Amino acid sequence: MKEIQLRFQLLSIVFASSLLTANAQHTPIQIHADLTDAPRKIYHADVDLPVHRGPLELITPEWIPGAHGPDGPIGNITGIRFEADGKTIPWHRDPVDTYEYHLEIPAGVSLLHAHLDCIFSRATRTAATLEWEDLMLYPAHMPVHEIAIQPTVTVPAHWGIGTSLKPLTPYDPQHPEGGTVKYAATTVEMLEDSPVMTGLYFHEYALAPGVSPQHYMDVIGPTAASIEARPETVEQMSRLVHEAFAMYGPPHYTSYHFLILLQGDGGGGGLEHHESSDNTIQKDFFTGYKPSVGMAGLLPHEFTHSWNGKYRRPDGLSTPDYATPMQDNLLWVYEGLTNYLGDVMGERIGMVTAEQYRQDLALTAAEQDATSGRAWRSIEDTTFDSAMPRNGGGRGGAWSSWKRGTDYYPEGSLFWLDVDTTIRRLTQDKKSLRDFLQIFLQKGGSGVARVVPYSLSEVEADLNQVVAYDWAGFIKTRLYDVQPNVNTEGIEQGGYRLEYTSELTPEMERSLKGNPSLATWFSIGLSEDREGTIRDVRVGSVADKAGFAPGQKLTAVNGRVFTIEALTDALKAAKGANTPIQLMVQDEDTIAPMSLLYNEGPRYPRLSRADNTPDMLTEILAPMTSAATDSNH
Repeated sequence: MKEIQLRFQLLSIVFASSLLTANAQHTPIQIHADLTDAPRKIYHADVDLPVHRGPLELITPEWIPGAHGPDGPIGNITGIRFEADGKTIPWHRDPVDTYEYHLEIPAGVSLLHAHLDCIFSRATRTAATLEWEDLMLYPAHMPVHEIAIQPTVTVPAHWGIGTSLKPLTPYDPQHPEGGTVKYAATTVEMLEDSPVMTGLYFHEYALAPGVSPQHYMDVIGPTAASIEARPETVEQMSRLVHEAFAMYGPPHYTSYHFLILLQGDGGGGGLEHHESSDNTIQKDFFTGYKPSVGMAGLLPHEFTHSWNGKYRRPDGLSTPDYATPMQDNLLWVYEGLTNYLGDVMGERIGMVTAEQYRQDLALTAAEQDATSGRAWRSIEDTTFDSAMPRNGGGRGGAWSSWKRGTDYYPEGSLFWLDVDTTIRRLTQDKKSLRDFLQIFLQKGGSGVARVVPYSLSEVEADLNQVVAYDWAGFIKTRLYDVQPNVNTEGIEQGGYRLEYTSELTPEMERSLKGNPSLATWFSIGLSEDREGTIRDVRVGSVADKAGFAPGQKLTAVNGRVFTIEALTDALKAAKGANTPIQLMVQDEDTIAPMSLLYNEGPRYPRLSRADNTPDMLTEILAPMTSAATDSNH
């Protein structure tokens, strides 16, 4: 109870400071988010806005930071009504900007009350996540950092609340009662960036004790047992804080919360914020799940974004409000650099092994090299959301490899490995990417959350400050020019080479369990599901030249009923032979024979050690802090 009282006293000071800022602008908007109907997949909000007589335009966010596109919730907002002094105020939607609402405020009215609901299909019987754009209303045509707002949240009985917002009412995260909590006044910009994660089975873990500012891991799961994090996991997350400080420098937040929802059996995802991240991970993450590199890198990835993406942000993404269209420039820095660092951090804190990291790196390079769209489209061009939707990439749709998707993530990882090893090579291993990060991520010093935009010229200048080089040409060649082959220079400078083998490595065997068509993709250029339906064909491949198409279904292989294993066996048997692989293919309502002449066998990517070269990759993966040091804090 003493800790709760102390937290309450400290937050009262924060609140007083916040109100001084808010009152310098105007009386804060009051927003009350009611999540008690979350199990029924609907949220409610009551919003009180200071107004005056005359026309009023209110708006809800459309261009959401981190989504890199117009991903606002307008399609799920319902039940809108406006009242003043007990009377209904009519409204109409803007016919062009449908996120905007037009009203006429009568004389004598100083406070407008709004009510709205939001349908949120991903809420469950025991858990919910609130991104504030789902419920916010505020004056249009104003910079969001100038609009003061004070939130209140009501959740079901006994549910705990994880958020970076500062509570004004006493709140004990270890013994949550549910009900209503009022938070300190902030701005629309910071509230949109401060999600709430709430659930019946909730536990908050303090991380990196003794480190200032404070860090927490707020975990919500489907059962009481699911949220019992193993001590080694808590230790790894504490090490992440130390490793991030050592690599990036001091943070730009007053506290940080890893909001973690354990849900489902598949993969996960996350969204970055200044002082928190909301992450969805497999429900058994804390109770026996052995993460892959991608999953191990998720929490470090979103944490890194607090420095790179939230504090430092590309100038095209640093818009004054959520109505101004964003320009998706420099995402190979925002996401690509973060992707590289997140995966490295996942290995440094011990969530995956160095061998897992190397195999994943081999798989990444091979998949990007097999992306046929790279023959016509640069990496920088993949960043433009309007040209290719954020979820349009991967091998999940017809000719998706030919289109390319969000390749600035994996290609960004390979690019920044190239940068890291190039700096080390040019400086005889005296400097590394860390020297760049300490410059780039610390402009303006540490402290409270804010946005410091950057341009391409600044990235080049900061790299030149580390070591003089033609960084402009380096970047143009690798990212802005079309590159038919993947960049493996970082791998090679790191002391390894990408090669293909017919022998399965343990990590490649594990990858095949999640994506069994990898063997056919890297060999004949077919991606198919377990039932034989062709999902994608690699342009220029053996399968492409033979006339295969997405949507067709493989029904037989060399006289046997189709299975992926049967097709893989046929690839093995064809190695060195001149006998075509015979296939039966269903195309809509017809079935016909097709053949493939291929004799190279299965091709599995791996990294092998290059003789007589320094092992820079092992140096890169080495932790900057020790476990013993971390545990002593």
